Amino acid sequence: MKILLHVCCGPCTVYPLRKLRDQGHQVEGFFYNPNIHPYREFKRRISTLVDFAEQTRFSIEIDRNYGLTEYLRQVVFQEEKRCGICYDMRLNQAVKKAVEKGADAFSTTLLYSRYQLHELIRKKCEKLAQTFAIEFYYEDFRAGWQEGIDGSLAMGLYRQPYCGCIYSEQERYDKKLRKKYSKKIEK
Repeated sequence: MKILLHVCCGPCTVYPLRKLRDQGHQVEGFFYNPNIHPYREFKRRISTLVDFAEQTRFSIEIDRNYGLTEYLRQVVFQEEKRCGICYDMRLNQAVKKAVEKGADAFSTTLLYSRYQLHELIRKKCEKLAQTFAIEFYYEDFRAGWQEGIDGSLAMGLYRQPYCGCIYSEQERYDKKLRKKYSKKIEK
């Protein structure tokens, strides 16, 4: 099967790409991530992805337009829904690209991360598959979490410490905010 794989970053692609190739699929990547902040992080993730693609002979199309303005226009004042909005932005572009390229199916490396809202991603992809009349290739790539980490380290890839958006960056580094969330979870 010819699969277009939406790619969020190089390290998160290690396991899904290996798994899909091992199953005999022809995989092409598509990087579209307007959520990534700051600009230097965006550029660094692209550079790492290019390095990964060269090391693995992975064909990938990279949208190098820094889309932070559009991302913020959609999520500001809706921060509690930001992940769903972000998934919509990225996955909608990915499925359009899959159709444009004549792929048999599409999938996403977002299904690899233990930190993403897995079931929400799955539901959004299933809906997009119906809307665009293309198959959504579903697999729970989280099973290869450690294998992907080990592989990315062995390849010397830059491993980012947060999802990519300005909000996740704050959640990662702002100790007061993390404490606040921890207290909410305890209640």
